[in-house]
Amino acid sequence: MTIPVLIVPGLGGSGPDHWQSHLERALPEASRVAQDDWNRPELAYWVDRLVAAVERRPGSLVVAHSLGCPLVAHAAARRPDLPIAAALLVAPADVDSAQHTPGHTRGFAPIPLQRLPFHTVVVASTNDPYMAFERAEAVAGAWGADLIDAGATGHINVASGFGRWRAGEDIVKLMIAAIRGTQLLARKPRLAAAGA
Repeated sequence: MTIPVLIVPGLGGSGPDHWQSHLERALPEASRVAQDDWNRPELAYWVDRLVAAVERRPGSLVVAHSLGCPLVAHAAARRPDLPIAAALLVAPADVDSAQHTPGHTRGFAPIPLQRLPFHTVVVASTNDPYMAFERAEAVAGAWGADLIDAGATGHINVASGFGRWRAGEDIVKLMIAAIRGTQLLARKPRLAAAGA
């Protein structure tokens, strides 16, 4: 059984060296949710694009980064029936905080804090400039998500040393296996250093 994987970038999109782009190239079942302007986020439009992508590929594992994480929460709040099998939300951006995110992301505030209706794993860094770790813990708890502490790894992006991210790929493989029912996600994968 093939599990579709939907890549959901954040602000600016994910360039060719970003771990999401490496993941997309590595998985034949992966595709990217497209936005017309990655630098001018508009919540309603971005949600519509995500919803349409999920409806085209029901049962997807959604793999989001940064602003893509609250986007997934907004989509689930508006469409709790959306056929998402599971979500991996990496380095969520705190759009509620002017201290952590730029003003043009404020249209994504407030972050919906209801429990997500699908299995969710949040990966958060202890020194992410876009969300304090304590806030990431609280948000993950509200979402009913498993939280993986990535250590002091910045925003888990190219600027913090992440090109191909093999530990992230391992999490994706574990989650795909869990969706297929061939493996329980009982152990949390150990995260290696940046780029590993």
